[in-house]
Amino acid sequence: MARYAVNDPAVERARDLIAKRQYVLDSDWGDVQPSADVQNGYLERHSWDDYGAWHLGLTEGANDETKARFAFVYGDFRRVHRSGLIACVYRASEWRHKKVELAAHSLLQELDEAAGIE
Repeated sequence: MARYAVNDPAVERARDLIAKRQYVLDSDWGDVQPSADVQNGYLERHSWDDYGAWHLGLTEGANDETKARFAFVYGDFRRVHRSGLIACVYRASEWRHKKVELAAHSLLQELDEAAGIE
């Protein structure tokens, strides 16, 4: 099973987007999660660092500047999606990637607080 480290720049980008209210509260993650074609298009116009900042996990042992290096996408390359953070929490907890789970959970709590969700 792959192992993941928390991608600190991604956590910071998510926090910044939440502070700027660049988030979507209600979405179906299965419909809005970036497809392979959307990811490829984003990479044509942006750096690997920009791409990576949309993923809360870094795959240990994977080569830099490959899609395999990044895991746990939380947004649509423009905004944070609450459903994306929930998916990250769920997937990370399901596969026992505790540090990524806790990072995603913390971001979810920050988003909920910013949005006034009690």
